[in-house]
This record gives sequence, C-alpha cells and structure tokens, in this order.
Amino acid sequence: MAGSRKDIQLTELKGMISQLNTTIKMLNDTIARQQAENENLKAELAWFRRKLFASSSERRTDDIAGQLCFFEAEPEEEPPAELISPEVVPLPKKSRKKKPTLEEQFKDIPTRQVMADTLTEEEKRCPLCGSEMTAIGTEVIRSEMVYTPPKLERIEYIATTYACPVCKDTEEPQFIKDNGTPALIPGSYVSESLLSHVIYQKYGLYLPLYRQEQDFLQLNAPISRTSMAHWIISASLEYMSPMYDYFHRELLKRRFLMMDETPIQVLKEDGRRPQSKSYFWLIRTGEDGGNPIILYNYTPTRAGENARQFLKGIEPGFYLMADGYQGYNKVKETKRCCCYAHIRRYLLEAIPKGQQKDYSNPAVQGVLYCNKLFEYERSYKEKGLSYKQIGKQRLKDQKPVIEGFLAWVKEVKPGSNGKLKKAITYIKNREDFLMTYLEDGRCSLSNNLSENSIRPVTVGRKNWLFSDTPEGADANSLCLTMVEMAKAYELNLYEYLKFLLEHRPSKDMSDEELENLSPWNENVKARCSNKKEKGACILES
Repeated sequence: MAGSRKDIQLTELKGMISQLNTTIKMLNDTIARQQAENENLKAELAWFRRKLFASSSERRTDDIAGQLCFFEAEPEEEPPAELISPEVVPLPKKSRKKKPTLEEQFKDIPTRQVMADTLTEEEKRCPLCGSEMTAIGTEVIRSEMVYTPPKLERIEYIATTYACPVCKDTEEPQFIKDNGTPALIPGSYVSESLLSHVIYQKYGLYLPLYRQEQDFLQLNAPISRTSMAHWIISASLEYMSPMYDYFHRELLKRRFLMMDETPIQVLKEDGRRPQSKSYFWLIRTGEDGGNPIILYNYTPTRAGENARQFLKGIEPGFYLMADGYQGYNKVKETKRCCCYAHIRRYLLEAIPKGQQKDYSNPAVQGVLYCNKLFEYERSYKEKGLSYKQIGKQRLKDQKPVIEGFLAWVKEVKPGSNGKLKKAITYIKNREDFLMTYLEDGRCSLSNNLSENSIRPVTVGRKNWLFSDTPEGADANSLCLTMVEMAKAYELNLYEYLKFLLEHRPSKDMSDEELENLSPWNENVKARCSNKKEKGACILES
C-alpha cells in the first residue's frame, strides 16, 4: 500500500511538473510576443516622431561622396543574395552660392532715383572763405524698397447714342447706341483685373475668400465672399473650361504621363454625406522634353474608372507613372511604371531610429539599392545625355542593380519589423513594373513631379477647408490648372489670369486660336513673363 501511494504521488508530481513546464513555455512565448510587439510599438512611435518633428527631406548623406558603403560592408552570416559590385557614381560638387548684389536681387523692379537735398544754404558755403560751393558730381549713397499700397477704382462706362441727321425728322428715325464691351459676368460689377486678383490670391497664395473679404474692407470696399465665389464659378466654367479642354486634348496626344490623387471635402454632393471623401486627380505630362501640361480633375469618388474615363481616347501603349493605388489598374491601354521614390520611402520608414548607418540592417540595404539608381539618374542629367543615350546607359548601369535588388527582396527576412514587412510586400506587388522605365529614356524613375504638382491641392485645402458644391469643386480644379500651368512656364500669375479673362476663351474657338492663349505661346510668354527687362532709371530732384 505504501509503495502504491508513493507511485501515485510520484505520478502526480510528474504531471504537475509537466503542466508547469507547459505553462512556463506558454509564458515564455507570450513574453517573446510581447517583446516583439513592444519593439514594433517603439518603432511606430519613433516613426511618428520623425513624421511630426524631423526633417521631411529624403536626401541622404554618405560617408564617402558617391560611394555606397553597403557594397563594402562586412558580410553577415546570411548576406543578401547577388549583391552587385561597388561602383562610384560621382555626385555634383557642392558650391557655396554667392550672395547676389542688390542690383541682381531686384533687377526686375523699376528704379527711381531721388536727389538728396538736405543741406541748408549756409552749409553749402565754403568753411574757409565763405564762397558758395558748386556741384561737381553725384554718387548713389543708399537704396531702399518702397511699398505702394493697392487701390480700387470704380469706372463708369458711358454709352453714346448716335442719330441719323437725315432721318431724324422722318417717320423712321434711326438711332445707334455704343454699348461697349459686354460685362465679364452679366449683371456683375467685377472686372477682369479684380477677378484675376481674387483668383491669384486664392489659388496662387492660398488666401481664403473670407480673408480677402476682410482685406477689401481695409480698402473701404465691402466685397462679400459670396460674390467672389459666384464670380469664380461663373468665370471659370465660362472662360477657363475651353482652355482646360484644349489642354486635355493636347495631353491625350502625349506618350509619357503621370498621375496622383488626394482627398478633398465637398459638402453638397447628391446622395452623399458632407463628411464623405471626394477626390482631386492630378494628371500631367512626364519628362519627355515637350511642353509641360498639368491638369486637375474633381470626382466624387476614388474609383479607378475615373482615371480610365479621363484618359479615354489616348492611343494605347503610352507610359503611365503612378503610385501603388490599385485603381490605376483600370487603365488597360498603358505600360505602368513604378515609382522608386515610394519604394525608397517605405524602406526609410522601416529603418529603426539611430540605425541609418547600420549597413547590416535589411532596410538600410534596400535604401542603398534605390540610392544607387537615383545617383545614376543625377549623373546622366549632369552629363547632358540625350534620351536615347539615357536609355542605353540605364540598361548598362541600372538593370544589374534592379536584378540584385529583386534577388535581395526574395531573400530578405523582415523578422518582427512590421514596417519592413510592409515595404517588402509593396515591392513584391509591383515586381512586374520595376523595369518598365528601362524601355525608354523618357520614362521617369519616380513620380516626384506628380507629388510636387499635387501639393498645391494639399496646401490649399488646409486654407479653404472644403468646397460647398460640386460646381465649386469644378471651379477649383479649373483655376488651379490655369495657375499651375502659368507657374510651369514662369509666367506672372496675375498677368496670365488677366490675359485669359481679357481674351475670354470660348468653346467656339479653334485649337489654333486657343493655342495663341496657351502659356507656351511665345507671344504670351513675352507679355506675361516674370522676367521682363528692367526699365531705365527715372531721376527726380
């Protein structure tokens, strides 16, 4: 009996030990998972801090200019697959910019000279003999910038009525009245210059209409924001829409395009809540050497069908640079290019804080592959290579880099780094597009041009906040297009807007007539350029 009881106790103890071991294992596994989660949370927190407080520039600094240290790093136990050999790509030499002189800085500002005349008649006498001194020369002693406040002027147009002196005493006297040029907007007092100023302030300087309303009150002009909104909608749909349609037709003739999109808010869309997201699309030409065309398009949704409809009619086989949004897959007639700036950004975000120079870190390794591609692109531009030469050099220089990059992607192990997992997934989902840009030297390596062009929308919506109606959103897209087109050709924004409103483009105009109003037209450049020659100095006593 005693032996059997000991056997039972021993069996029970063994069972308890087994349960404790199982419990300990489960606790260890739980602790390991929590530690991994803590590391991910720390990485997320560091990423958010960088987003909020750190510099937004993605430009890197290497220990040795032009040399990718990663390709010289000591190999790990499991080195990345098929690393390419190191190659120095010379970077541009940094030169300190010389501070411009006052004449160079303000060379386009009209200059007026004023004679200094502060000496009294007594001070102009010789201190030795008392004789009156005579002027023997002049010199510029100082320069200052003078601000002239803006002003509003009300103009009344007087109509003259003409009568026939021969028929005036007959039963059918004849009269003709000169009614002048019709108003820009029927029944409104707004002029081309006033409306151009309002549009420039809102879309060029991102100044909301309610602030412009306050500014006009300082000029004793009670112009309401409601009136200004009505002017913008009416004039843009009437006069800017024909120019926009012409730009659209010209864009569909091109073979290298870029796209991006960003959300906006429109309050009064049929069947939708005011909080629903609407979208602005940016469609522009790429780096093909032709006239830049930049268009914005408002749609209530982000559906890829919107992109397909906007590009309807373009000849199949064109190249489209866009980000990873799946909606662009609706555009079937295109050859998709992949943005390496997006890939690089995902990899940068996966680098833990303080490990930017740790070349054993997989995320750092991935970034260096992308850096090598961008350095090659910079070197081609510095050398002034033609598009044909760029295409050949890319096949020679960059194709091996991408092949090594793809081999690295297949072998890399993200581990517990959630952001690196996200980056690797992003790259693998775009594997079919990674080499498309190698087909033609006019293709771009990144979608940075689009991101720069979509930025005015993101800056503007922080000030405008929302559009009240779809008509207002359409007007925003039209006005933004005209302003950004003028910027692309370095035109004076106000002068070009006034030029368009003075010539009043219409749907009845031919493309030849509309071309004469386009910002790339040489006559338009001469009239609206920001770089006009400085006028002669005016001397005032």
